[in-house]
Amino acid sequence: MPSPTDRAQSFNSAAAQYAANRPSYPPALFDAVEELAGRSLSGARVVDVGAGTGIATALLHDRGADVLAVEPGAGMAAEFRRGLPRLPLVRGNGNALPVADAHADFVTYAQSWHWTDTARSVPEALRVLRRGGALALWWNGDALDVEWIAEAAVRIGDFFGVDVVAQQRDGSRTELADPSGRLRFDRREVRWSRRVTIDTHLANIGSHSAFLLTPAERRTAFLEEERAHLLKVFPDGVVEETYDVFLLVATKP
Repeated sequence: MPSPTDRAQSFNSAAAQYAANRPSYPPALFDAVEELAGRSLSGARVVDVGAGTGIATALLHDRGADVLAVEPGAGMAAEFRRGLPRLPLVRGNGNALPVADAHADFVTYAQSWHWTDTARSVPEALRVLRRGGALALWWNGDALDVEWIAEAAVRIGDFFGVDVVAQQRDGSRTELADPSGRLRFDRREVRWSRRVTIDTHLANIGSHSAFLLTPAERRTAFLEEERAHLLKVFPDGVVEETYDVFLLVATKP
């Protein structure tokens, strides 16, 4: 597998593909963020880190938050600015946030906490949060109890020689989000789904870092085989993707 640094940087060359095909997040997720944090997003100062093309940033803004996006990648930042020209964005990453002390009511990471060094990103989040502020981390995970999704996960795992199911299970463990034990996370899962064309579904798969760094010929061959599998399940060409959003929220004492 490619190095974490190479994988993190791979998105910059596929930012438009990412923006057009990645799944969003349901309103129930933000309801859960507010409940676990004990305060509303409306009127709150939010620093959205690893903002990418702005999928979560836009939704936080729609909830009434005053959002500052932080994104390290040039390609992703350019796509963010193209799609969301009125929202503020600064270049930076969670290991060294370009934000003042005690600035934020929330620091959020959508699909991006795993790209940080927690030995640095945990104290940085605590520095930037004001007292009582909340760090919220979330990921869209595949609903592996759905038969066709579980079968597809096995095929992807076989392709890369990894256990995708174990990776997803480990990725949602609270103790791995902060190995230092400084944060006390509450955990929620929110299930939701979307209906998309097979082309969109395959483009979503192809926008993940492991595929972006796979040689084009091999990647294309896998995705065409996957299309054939999917057409057996969804002969009308419309896929029902089901996700479990894994949410972790910790408040600063």
